[in-house]
Amino acid sequence: MAATDPTALGPLVGAIDQGTSSSRFLVFNAKTSELLSHHQVEINQKFPKEGWVEQDPKEILNSVYECVEKTCEKLKQLNINISNIKAVGVTNQRETTVVWDKTTGEPLYNAIVWLDLRTQSTVERLLKRIPGKNKAFSKFKTGLPLSTYFSAVKLRWLLDNVEEIKKAVEDGRAMFGTIDSWLIWSLTGGKNGGIHCTDVTNASRTMLFNIHSLEWDPDLCQFFDIPMEILPKVRSSSEIYGLMKICPSLKSGALTGIPISGCLGDQSAALVGQMCFQDGQAKNTYGTGCFLLCNTGQKSVFSEHGLLTTIAYKLGRDKPACYALEGSVAIAGAVVRWLRDNLGIAKTSLEVEKLAAEVGTSYGVYFVPAFSGLYAPYWEPSARGIICGLTQFTNKNHIAFAALEAVCFQTREILDAMNKDCGIPLSQLQVDGGMTNNKVLMQLQADILCIPVVKPSMPETTALGAAMAAGAAEGVGVWSLNPGDLTAVTCERFEPQINPEESEFRYARWKKAVLKSMGWETTEAPSNGKPK
Repeated sequence: MAATDPTALGPLVGAIDQGTSSSRFLVFNAKTSELLSHHQVEINQKFPKEGWVEQDPKEILNSVYECVEKTCEKLKQLNINISNIKAVGVTNQRETTVVWDKTTGEPLYNAIVWLDLRTQSTVERLLKRIPGKNKAFSKFKTGLPLSTYFSAVKLRWLLDNVEEIKKAVEDGRAMFGTIDSWLIWSLTGGKNGGIHCTDVTNASRTMLFNIHSLEWDPDLCQFFDIPMEILPKVRSSSEIYGLMKICPSLKSGALTGIPISGCLGDQSAALVGQMCFQDGQAKNTYGTGCFLLCNTGQKSVFSEHGLLTTIAYKLGRDKPACYALEGSVAIAGAVVRWLRDNLGIAKTSLEVEKLAAEVGTSYGVYFVPAFSGLYAPYWEPSARGIICGLTQFTNKNHIAFAALEAVCFQTREILDAMNKDCGIPLSQLQVDGGMTNNKVLMQLQADILCIPVVKPSMPETTALGAAMAAGAAEGVGVWSLNPGDLTAVTCERFEPQINPEESEFRYARWKKAVLKSMGWETTEAPSNGKPK
């Protein structure tokens, strides 16, 4: 932790970082961007059926309260006065869908996580209503293909399948939101006057939002048959939404009265935290999934190669929206968690790195972790995970190495698509996220991309982005986003160390493995109802 003189700190800004695998609260110095303290709590993922992924919204909220309180305690131990915290920003796993009762403040069902596949039959039913079954029917409005990934189909499933939600909608009690909305509503008072809002970046991942007019789209709401009155109000990514209220049940109120003034989906927040404010700047975040975003400035660019068009940020009510091209990979860090929790070949994520480092090669094994189908650039929901190239020689070390390689190959696929769409190849890749602590992975990534990989020494760029948005908000004004005021970041560089021919050979084999993973799953279940 920082060893700064606590009396001379000046203004601080907090960031709630609610990810797929954990919640965190981090506190930064607004003048130096220095991380002063943080606390993290892992979140349980529930898998009630094959392909289903859920989380408990109450557990998510309580974990956030716990992180806030614990971080404030740590600051007090460092003799840092928490009254220096002038604002709080929120950043979150995107697309994950919550519906709650505004009269009781209780969720009406578990949150359906972005990775969840239960909506495949919903997607197929909706496709039948589109001329030519065109998945890209709303691409120029939303930037997105019709997929299980986005919130609209998850919400449609909830309205079709959960009686309590149907009833709450009829009675006018239901509220829909992504995780940011659920947190902001709860933290600003919940049933006692909580603010029901979201920001443009999170709204742009619902498939209900027009990314040009920056409004909910009535035609899309009609297509998905979603009542517009349950949707949150859409705001910019940097403005005061409301003030933190005390939580009576948890006696949690360390930051009561502090404005919540920043909100960005996690990938947009990382783009801001990496200071990618110029057209053409890009970053890749390695979390549960892997997300490569390239800033395209104030113009929305539509991909010909399977990338999404999304809102990068809108840093103020009167500021323009900026757009990004995004390559989304569903399974990155999740493959390491799977090796740990499902296969039990390692007790910790660090152990997976050690297993891989011991062999330094996959020995011809290729692992395509298509656990939730394939996202960019394929958008192939029928794909499933495969490990191929096995021999009697193969052991757990090779599989661990192949898992790390898979993350790198998937990144190469979305980088190739990005270079084709942008026309200007990236000369280096800026990276962040939890997995970037894995040095084997970072070196492997440079080798597979044949370009240097650059990692900031402070890897918490997602939380930093949310803190920057909150601190820069009108009425807070403790963080300057002027290019001249942004502090230069120290970085670690990984240069490619293998010859490009070897890299190309391995990449071609990977592509062959990907083809073998496709077309595996069908949605027609056998009559006995057992998993296929």
